[in-house]
Amino acid sequence: MKVNSLIKYSLRFLFLQSILTFITIYYFDNFLIPDVDLNTNLQGWTFRDQIDANLFEDRLRFYPFIPIQYIKIDIVLALFIFSFLIFLYSTKFYTYVNELSFSLDKNYLGEYFSIYLTWTTSLMVFVTIFRFSNLISRGYLIIFTFIVPLILLLFRNSEFLSSLFGRSVTNEKYVTFNLEKDSIFRTLRIMTFRKEIESIDNISLNNTDEIISRIDSINKLENINLIIINFNQQTKIDKKLESYLIDINKKILIISRNEIEFNNVFISRTEMLSGYLLTYFNNDIQYGSKYILKRVLDVLVSLISLILLSPIFIFVYLYILYLDGRPVIIKQNRVGLHGLQFKMYKFRTMKKDAHTMRTDLEDMNKNDEVIFKIENDPRIIKGTNPLRNYSLDELPQFINVLRGEMSVVGPRPLFDEDTKLFSEKYMRRLNVLPGITGLLQINERNTDEFSIWYKYDIEYIDNWSLLLDLKIILKTPISLFSRKVKGI
Repeated sequence: MKVNSLIKYSLRFLFLQSILTFITIYYFDNFLIPDVDLNTNLQGWTFRDQIDANLFEDRLRFYPFIPIQYIKIDIVLALFIFSFLIFLYSTKFYTYVNELSFSLDKNYLGEYFSIYLTWTTSLMVFVTIFRFSNLISRGYLIIFTFIVPLILLLFRNSEFLSSLFGRSVTNEKYVTFNLEKDSIFRTLRIMTFRKEIESIDNISLNNTDEIISRIDSINKLENINLIIINFNQQTKIDKKLESYLIDINKKILIISRNEIEFNNVFISRTEMLSGYLLTYFNNDIQYGSKYILKRVLDVLVSLISLILLSPIFIFVYLYILYLDGRPVIIKQNRVGLHGLQFKMYKFRTMKKDAHTMRTDLEDMNKNDEVIFKIENDPRIIKGTNPLRNYSLDELPQFINVLRGEMSVVGPRPLFDEDTKLFSEKYMRRLNVLPGITGLLQINERNTDEFSIWYKYDIEYIDNWSLLLDLKIILKTPISLFSRKVKGI
């Protein structure tokens, strides 16, 4: 096992050990062990006293070498959870979710049932060996058999948690090249749980420019998460196509009869299945545990910001209402993660229906590429420049962050018409969550040059980490008061 995998499994094991031990002890103390007297001649004895007496008796008979201070029900429960997890981790069905295996349906219920049987069997053996079976509530015990498997399924992999934080694998989409409609590989788990948006057949894999162009054109209309290419008998891949697939920051699955000779060294996984080689690599930057950790940070920062800045939020709302009436908060169509469109919230600092005036003002646009900016924009409501200078009009976007549509840190979300002007390289900006602030905002907030936007967006994507997000968050307030921004 590789070091990274070992660390990942160890951390998950420790996490599960901690949370399951806490829940089990809490449940035993508050539900499983009734706080009543035993119906015996031992007046005043409770079920808990009888359990303790059984443990002391077992110590005298089987393990007298253990110090008496360690003979406690909480320690016994912790050891049981530890033993159970060791056993569970030794079963391949729980520790390893292979997306390159065949799966005919989205069988979460089947996975839950397998874990349920393993847990219930272990629990019943435990309560019998330690003579708890006649001393605990049977009704609460039945309920408990369902609780732990649910927790284990939630943390089996990142799919469930990602769904809770707004990114479900069932909402992801893929495109295929030269993969027959009746191909057995369409029953792979990696495709079963995702939606196909286009199947491109009879295209020469030597025509690199056409393949890149097709992916780019689809990517501007749909949010693609996975690209599948059937190389069949081919053994070589064009260097330009290979570099494009590596840099596009998506999941890539290559199916081939023979081993592919790659030009670059990169992290990938290869498996043999039904006489074919499946080569899979995932360069999706914010996916799985990385996405979950980023969302946890986003939710915490957003909640704290909304609470602390609520007086300013109310003041801005009333100020705009006084200047130009309703609507005070507007919703704009923007493009988010992997091209998914969403409604971005913003305090209205422009005249009503200002976005429809863009066509008439094209001649005044200072930037001739993607960004639409006008010096002394006539659409701006008089008196709202201070709100724009200090980005107070962006405060409602913390709601978008809570909804999972945006992040606190990331490239600024642009309009769909702007996205269609992106080059194939700049489409990479859609492979991370758009943000309220970013490298551009803490470095060159006033820039009208698209090349500067491009530089900072690509730099953020290539170097993304939670530490980088934290640094940008901490530097953003300083940049607000050191430089003025004209807004988008």
